[in-house]
Amino acid sequence: MELGDLSPQPLMFVVLFAYVFGGAIAGSPKAFLQFGLAGIICQNALFLTMNTGVALNNDITKGVFDRFRSLPIARSAPLAGRIAADVVRQVWSMAILLGAVLLLLVFACAFSWLPVLVAMLVDEPEKVMMLGFVVVFPLTFASSAFVPVATMPGWMQAWVAVKPATLLVDAVRGLLVGGAVAAPALGALAWAAAIAAVCAPLALGAFRRRS
Repeated sequence: MELGDLSPQPLMFVVLFAYVFGGAIAGSPKAFLQFGLAGIICQNALFLTMNTGVALNNDITKGVFDRFRSLPIARSAPLAGRIAADVVRQVWSMAILLGAVLLLLVFACAFSWLPVLVAMLVDEPEKVMMLGFVVVFPLTFASSAFVPVATMPGWMQAWVAVKPATLLVDAVRGLLVGGAVAAPALGALAWAAAIAAVCAPLALGAFRRRS
């Protein structure tokens, strides 16, 4: 239960600082994350230490420590034990944040080869922007990003369930708020590898022809 309550906190800090303040501070969320992600992780770790004090105070108030006095343990054991338990929670929190960000970055880097390929093939920037409406818009909206796949028409569900956007969203959601992670993450990484494997050589070939 404690790990479930803890999971959304790293996401909250990333969204708040990177996507709310990032543009004003560094010009873009990406630029801010390159500088501020370490700070977000450290701040999150320090905030989580407050849970140690809250939990210990709760134990003392409810008489848990009175029972400890009757046990053959060192006086420092309850305090050290609580700190050790919260260190495990810290590791969990950091792993969730880094895992979600790493998965997103890997997929974004691979997917970037698709618009790069389009940029090498068309003669106007506006045509590259059309990619967002022709490919990215339906790719993300017709996925599990905003609604459960089960609410879609039956003929759509089989395709939507295996789309790269759905697998990526499901994996990130699983890391941050609980749920399946391994299967959708592997699926998303497989899509990422396939997109990069197809688009990167084509983009490089088109670039050589244009340069």
